[in-house]
Parts: sequence; structure tokens; C-alpha cells
Amino acid sequence: MRKIRQDYELPESIVSWGWKYHHLGLPTKKKMPHETYLPKFKLYRSGFETSPFGIEWMRYKKDSPVNRLVQKAPHVAFEVKNLDYELANRDLKVITKPNSPSDDIRVAMVKHNGAVIELIEFKKIKRNKKW
Repeated sequence: MRKIRQDYELPESIVSWGWKYHHLGLPTKKKMPHETYLPKFKLYRSGFETSPFGIEWMRYKKDSPVNRLVQKAPHVAFEVKNLDYELANRDLKVITKPNSPSDDIRVAMVKHNGAVIELIEFKKIKRNKKW
């Protein structure tokens, strides 16, 4: 039987699996200030660099190759140590296979109970001495 989480307890993904919160991705149709265009994904992103909460806005072109659920639903992103390990050892439904949006970064999108979750692995960046 699975343990019932109390209000004051952190999620299992953080406590037991070691995932770290990275950002909250919010789709928008509105042009946002200081957008950066990612041609590979046909999307504009903004806000991440300046949000104290890690909020990133994403505006997709109509012909974006990004999964339709990802384009419409907010997602929470977690940094993981080893993307391949997490995908192989957790009960996760992959909706976007691992890919590299930029150098030294790998991401995958998964779905859990209809919610979209992004997993991010940073290759050469040493952000935390514990890792």
C-alpha cells in the first residue's frame, strides 16, 4: 500500500528520487516581453531568466512540432541527475522522447495522470556539490 502524503511533506520525486524543481512552463498565445525564438521547436520562450519563481512562458507557432498536450497544458520541470535512468526506472509515460534543445542539456516530457512533467539533465554543469 502506498503511503499517503501529508500536507507538510514534500513529494516523493523530491524526497526519495532526488529530483529538483527547475521551472513551471506556462503556454500562452500572448506575445510576451523579451521573447527568444527556438526555431527547432517553432516556439518563443520568455520569463525564465528573470522570474524569481522559475516561471517560463511559451508561445508556439501553429506548425510547431512540439506535442499538442505540451503546447496546451502547463508543465512542471525537474532537474534529474540521469535522464535515462529516470525514464527506465520510474513508471512514467513518455510523450516526448529525450532530445537536446541546446548544448549540454537533455530533456524529455512525460505525462502523469494527465499532467505534463519535463525532466531535464544538465551534462557538464556542476550546480550542486552533492551531485
